Amino acid sequence: MDLLNELFGVAGKTVLITGGAKGIGAAITTAFVKCGAKVYICSRDLAACEALAAELAPFGECTPLACDIASDEDRRRFTTDFLARVPQLDVLINNAGALWAAPLAEYPESGWDKVYDLNVRGTFFLIRDLMPSLEAAGTAEDPARIINVGSINALYLPAHETYAYTSSKAALHHLTKHLASQLARRHVVANVIAPGQFPSKMLQGTIARKGLEAMTANIPLGRLTNESDMAGAALYLASKAGSYLTAVEIPVDGGYGMIK
Repeated sequence: MDLLNELFGVAGKTVLITGGAKGIGAAITTAFVKCGAKVYICSRDLAACEALAAELAPFGECTPLACDIASDEDRRRFTTDFLARVPQLDVLINNAGALWAAPLAEYPESGWDKVYDLNVRGTFFLIRDLMPSLEAAGTAEDPARIINVGSINALYLPAHETYAYTSSKAALHHLTKHLASQLARRHVVANVIAPGQFPSKMLQGTIARKGLEAMTANIPLGRLTNESDMAGAALYLASKAGSYLTAVEIPVDGGYGMIK
């Protein structure tokens, strides 16, 4: 048990999770809190963050914060306050994301901008501005971690017309590798988790329309991605066991990529 905790434990680590109150973010938040990490979560929906923090209070420490990552003004306010509060950040998990679907002829510039402002631009500048806290925490043996939540749609083209989403997630994957190449010598690693079909709010309409059986027909392991799958991948990358990985993409897709 001591070796297990040594390799895969995250107790005592300070973790920030964007979009940490719902869906994949909530699953990751719950796992880190229950494993003893000191967790901060943020999103535009402060009430949702506060509700999850209250739910997790019996299990550990979870601090809810408000931040619209896509807004330059709000992100600057947030990072200034956060750096004053948290001088050393062990793990930054960028999970906040947006999706927009529309036929090509009708695809609005506003939808494109909304997706890119959050999925790429806001995420990049949040990383830039939190680097002092990440560098202060990282060491050669235990580097600080940037974990970006991408998508298998960055790796394999979907049938839906989600042009901004797929291209923004592909950009995020490549940005992660570029950051990894620049930050390794500064004791900060950067990796991507690419979830498959996770039953989040984004996917509920598709599930209702197609049905669960059709949704899982092309997944070799025969089910959707679940909360444990995503939490486990994040815990691995944040733990000692994942300390020597950087510029890695981990598709958590039940083997879906094998048939593409």
